[in-house]
Amino acid sequence: MELPVLVQRHNGRGLAAATTRVVVLGTDVGPEREAVLRALLLPAEVTVSRAGLPADLERADAVIIDGAPAELTAAGARRLLDHVARGAALLALAPPPEAVAQGPLGELLGLAATGPALPEAEVFAARAAESALTRRLDAEFPVVDSFLPLDPRGGARTVLTVSVALRPRPALVETVAGAGRVVVSGLGGTTAALRNPQLATALRRAVLGAAGVERDLGVGLVGYGPLGGMGHSHGLAVDATPGLVLATVCDSVPARCAAARADFPAVRTVDTVAELAADPSVDIVVIATPPALHAELALAMLRAGKHVVCEKPLCLRVADADLLIETARSHAAVLTVNQNRRWDQDFTALRAAVDAGEVGEVFNVETFVGGFEHPCRAWHSDVSLSGGAVYDWGSHHLDWILQLLPGMPETVATTGHKRVWHDVTNLDQVRVRLGWADGREAQFLQSDIAAVRPPKFYVQGTSGTLAGWYRPLTTERIEAGRGYVSETAHHAEAPVELVLRRYRSGMGTTETRIPPAPERRFAFHRNLADHLQLGEPLAVTAESVRRVIAVLEAAHHSGLAGGAPLAPGAALLGAAG
Repeated sequence: MELPVLVQRHNGRGLAAATTRVVVLGTDVGPEREAVLRALLLPAEVTVSRAGLPADLERADAVIIDGAPAELTAAGARRLLDHVARGAALLALAPPPEAVAQGPLGELLGLAATGPALPEAEVFAARAAESALTRRLDAEFPVVDSFLPLDPRGGARTVLTVSVALRPRPALVETVAGAGRVVVSGLGGTTAALRNPQLATALRRAVLGAAGVERDLGVGLVGYGPLGGMGHSHGLAVDATPGLVLATVCDSVPARCAAARADFPAVRTVDTVAELAADPSVDIVVIATPPALHAELALAMLRAGKHVVCEKPLCLRVADADLLIETARSHAAVLTVNQNRRWDQDFTALRAAVDAGEVGEVFNVETFVGGFEHPCRAWHSDVSLSGGAVYDWGSHHLDWILQLLPGMPETVATTGHKRVWHDVTNLDQVRVRLGWADGREAQFLQSDIAAVRPPKFYVQGTSGTLAGWYRPLTTERIEAGRGYVSETAHHAEAPVELVLRRYRSGMGTTETRIPPAPERRFAFHRNLADHLQLGEPLAVTAESVRRVIAVLEAAHHSGLAGGAPLAPGAALLGAAG
């Protein structure tokens, strides 16, 4: 059964062109639930009607029935269904069984019956059919909710199920209604469940519809690099993301082009950026070159009409970031940065604990990466290509810090050492200290001369402290002909367990261990496809990364000036280096 694509008012490039108007009908929509619904539907204009159908219902692009609407008559149900048939979206959240059985609500929603609802508990929602509502969601995800099993009538399609007594029960169903669509959810009855990211995504799509870009989007890579490098990693991610297709790889080294064709047999390879820019099969260009080349390449691709994904850091100067952001805006193109470590399992767990108030108000964040070992002998260790030591791991760690501490720091001060590794040009150690006007502070330390590693994370708040330490990751095996084989991965690849210590009056400190969050593989690329194809919010905006570039640039110049504190974003064109 073909379902209509409800097209949000949209300019076709991932950017909303007009505000969507949503009416919420429900007698029990309290202030907290209203706030959660408004946040879920941003940037839509949301009106809550607790007294029944509003007089201006026909102005609404979408309607949500939350629970039982007030005094829904047969005439009101017909009016609502006629409005949907003209192209509006209708979403019903956990409709009460008695309202479905006794009034016109059941016929309006295409339900024979519902319920009874299960008590609030963890259940698992599973994809049951291909649908725009569930595309790129996990095949199965947990939700804590009071699940209401649905009994849809003929013509409805079940797109999510929940297993009850080992039997899959319909949890999210959609039905064609003229030019519109009716979606009913047996999940979302509790306000907490509406905060579940994957359920919220499906419900948001049911209300706001799709962006109108249904075809697969071609992806081009600039800079393939060695096996396991970022070019290869992006190729794997694109291959695994529905809606994205790896079309072209550009690299000036013939051996790397050959490697790309061996890894991805269907890909086309070119050796000049001009060929890639002119390739009509490429909608999105991923720039995976050394940082010194990012700004120039991104600018060229944006001017060629391509969406651009840039490896971190986006660029080396705030002035370049501003030019890229303005160019993307003027060309109606998407510009984003692969800040993939925002989805690291340990950082995800840490941020969830901070957002839940487990440490109170955060006032100090410290992060570390490194050890005592020879730095890599590739471009990462060369100032002319990397931009300097702080631009390497700092593009991740300073992004983490700025995610945890809102606002722009007032001062940035960097000290560095060049004492041991003289065959590479980056510093052996850099320490970046950030200070906010209200007294909050942070530190990032990267070192190749630290034989004892400090904590990876050390976060202080007014209620407690979170910390996590790197752990060795060693694989041991016996191979025929070789015997014992041991391989040690880079220390930063394994997610860390977090320790939370809180003070309790009369008890002293108590300790809780927080494991890494579940893995969200290729979450950045899935979000990119969701944004371009469905108009959903972009997880990493260039504007949010501009703060990181401002701090990185100030940190770099502070180091050149011997550690003098600098204000991020200040004019640095006359600074040394």
